[in-house]
Amino acid sequence: MSAEPARAYLGIGEVLAQLQAEFPDVSVSKIRFLENEGLIQPARSPSKYRKFSPADVERLRYILTAQRDQYLPLRVIKDQLDAGGQDDSPRRDDSPRRAGRYPVLADPAADAVGPAVPLTRRELLEATGLDEARLAELEDFGLVRRSGGRYGPDALAAARAVVALDNYGVQARHLRVLRASAERETALIEQVVAPILRQRSDGARDRAGRTAREIAAITLQLHAALIEAALADAGFGEPRPGQRDG
Repeated sequence: MSAEPARAYLGIGEVLAQLQAEFPDVSVSKIRFLENEGLIQPARSPSKYRKFSPADVERLRYILTAQRDQYLPLRVIKDQLDAGGQDDSPRRDDSPRRAGRYPVLADPAADAVGPAVPLTRRELLEATGLDEARLAELEDFGLVRRSGGRYGPDALAAARAVVALDNYGVQARHLRVLRASAERETALIEQVVAPILRQRSDGARDRAGRTAREIAAITLQLHAALIEAALADAGFGEPRPGQRDG
């Protein structure tokens, strides 16, 4: 008896089952939306059911990774797929975890295209998975802000962080204390750089901006250290060498 040949395609439910462990927010409607936007083009059976090849699944994984890790809008992802899907693409990543035709995106800080592109409201919703009501709530609480009708990288990063915290039951109203803390720290930085801004020399504003960002980076390091110390005091710190749980 001859062995039955392996199927060369998957149904949409089978694709969903493959991807959900890595992308818990993916859904059938999300996959259909990506198809409607022209990012994927699965074949169709005679009865009009979608037929996903391994290449289709790999492309979906690339798209979802770009949205999750790079916060890229779909138009940018599509451009990258069109331009970077060849073997000689500079974005190629041949890591053992996911080598293949479609490159794995590198560290967001190394990609000037994604975070530097101001987003429209629709693009922000696509990149984060938020709906209109949720985004409006975040804006009401001052957690996500736009400038000139567009959303910059800071707004995008804040929205993604809030979405991640949703998984732990942290709601937007709980985060007002973080916004207030950020505002107090910014006020402190403004006080420190104020003398530089009062200088009448050329480039004073640029020097003030660089100094403000340097202080902000140090402040973030201090903030992280203080949080780690507080967690340790509460019994949630990392185990020390030789220390056992329980």
